[in-house]
Amino acid sequence: MSMDQHRIAAETIRLLAKMRAARPLVQNITNFVSMDIAANVLLAAGAAPAMVHAPEETPEFVRRASALVINTGTLSLPWAQSMDVATTAARMHGTPWVLDPVGAGGTQFRDQTIQSLLRHRPAIIRGNASEIMAVARACGLMREDDPAARPRGVDSVHSTAEAELSARKLARHCFCVVAATGAVDVVTDGERLVRLANGSPLMERVTALGCGLTSLIGAFAGLGEDPFLAAIAAIAVYGVAGDMAAEIASRPGSFRTAFIDALDAIGDTDIRMRLRSS
Repeated sequence: MSMDQHRIAAETIRLLAKMRAARPLVQNITNFVSMDIAANVLLAAGAAPAMVHAPEETPEFVRRASALVINTGTLSLPWAQSMDVATTAARMHGTPWVLDPVGAGGTQFRDQTIQSLLRHRPAIIRGNASEIMAVARACGLMREDDPAARPRGVDSVHSTAEAELSARKLARHCFCVVAATGAVDVVTDGERLVRLANGSPLMERVTALGCGLTSLIGAFAGLGEDPFLAAIAAIAVYGVAGDMAAEIASRPGSFRTAFIDALDAIGDTDIRMRLRSS
């Protein structure tokens, strides 16, 4: 399937309209830092957020949700258990789910939790370049002694160009779509690969905007279409909104507000005129 810039823009416009019409319910088991921004991102873009994580109600709620998003940011044993319950239910009911492996490679507990979650077959994995490389290492797809596969903290110390091979390998290994995001975003299903180049440097200076992107990817994944197209469309919308926000805000605090407004305002013309792919 050819995915030139015109085709990407057309698919993004189509899926954004479909998402806004469907208003998918996205269940988020996410970290404490990102709950507010993730919920506001979903609401502004046109989806419906739910921050439901208790294992006592998660299996019942997964059946109602259009998609499930799992974020390993502020991980603990009870949360890991809740994530396992939720992803088990998602696989049982055919609910697509998206994994954000925040801090992958940081600790053995985190890597073991992520490996366990992968058994339940996410539709999409979204992380920064270092996180994607670390997950690939944890899956045995990179050498254990490769220093490039060991990130520091939750910020990426690698470019997405460095992560492309790992992303392809991980997508093939997990039979899913992998998105490595950064200055240039890379989306692959192991065979197809698209690069997107929208967004503002200010996005890195507002906490949990990356987590919010994963939640938005969940909204598009909940439409039941090709996960590869869903990930591309969500990332394209997010990046273009970042460009729009940067035109009216020059500092992180004002940018956060402008970005939420841009997600609400973004339309077909914005996507056609602003989208950049390579």
